[in-house]
Amino acid sequence: MKKENKIFGIYPILEALKADIVIDKLYVQKDIQNPKIQSILDDAEKVGVSINIVPVEKLNRLTHGNHQGLVAVTSPISFPPLEETVENILKTKETPLFIILDQISDVRNFGAILRTAECTGVDAVIIQKKGGAPVSGDTVKTSAGAIFSIPICKVDHIKDAIFYLQGSGITTIAASEKSEETLYSKDFNKPLALILGSEGKGVSKSVLSLVDESASLPLIGTINSLNVSVACGAFLYEILRQRSL
Repeated sequence: MKKENKIFGIYPILEALKADIVIDKLYVQKDIQNPKIQSILDDAEKVGVSINIVPVEKLNRLTHGNHQGLVAVTSPISFPPLEETVENILKTKETPLFIILDQISDVRNFGAILRTAECTGVDAVIIQKKGGAPVSGDTVKTSAGAIFSIPICKVDHIKDAIFYLQGSGITTIAASEKSEETLYSKDFNKPLALILGSEGKGVSKSVLSLVDESASLPLIGTINSLNVSVACGAFLYEILRQRSL
């Protein structure tokens, strides 16, 4: 009952959970009433699976099979715990570099960010369980395989990750076009976590209120923002340049 990276139907998904197959997202038909589906959702929540309530039309687009109101997107990787990952990195690096993705939903942007992150020595990427792009076969393709080379940590809330990193001595800096300071005025020779926002809204106001610093990219054209994966590359290579001096 597998189709590419998707599993559909009640019993196949139930068996996948029993077999410890890593499921990234569950799409559930809105208003469906089925005790077996509710049991699956309860089990999925216990292991941190992102659950999305969607209209039946969404499920029909995801698969042409008999989905029975439930479609799972499996993950090609596992997700290490944030605390353990950060602790291990801090033991070996004086100036670690993390990326936090705030609701980036486009798989191609996600994959491109992972590819650039791997090329520039990012130590780990942190994403939220709900609201972001799925970790799927498309992510593998657009990341050129970088997804297998860099730890990706899933957290319930981005804010909690920011607090944890700050408490671990890591400076958090948001890439935001609203900032009056450009990235070229910043000192990146310290433990850092770079926060990148969603394609449409950028870093959310609630997250901006928590970070230590923010920085923008200078724009001299008529368009007031860059694609998030392009902006990510500009920030990461400036960080790499400063650290290479």
